[in-house]
Amino acid sequence: MGRPPLSPQERERGRRLGALLREARGDRTPAEVSATSGVSLEALRKIESGRVPTPAFFTVAALAGALGIPLDRLVAQLGDAGEAPARSA
Repeated sequence: MGRPPLSPQERERGRRLGALLREARGDRTPAEVSATSGVSLEALRKIESGRVPTPAFFTVAALAGALGIPLDRLVAQLGDAGEAPARSA
């Protein structure tokens, strides 16, 4: 049994996550953030572009730590009022 397709809301949240991470990166290069976070450059590029709309928690945590973004701030910026929590994999 495969994973059900992502909803439009989940895809949009992934795009917003990518945009927030890109913005937080500022003048740093993706390679710098990759090296600091331990997340591969390719994975970072896919997340920032929205091609990976539901990255693993520890990947997001590593990126947030490297960028100095508190996880609770990321959650607040990504959460929509009334939106159901993301399903677990």
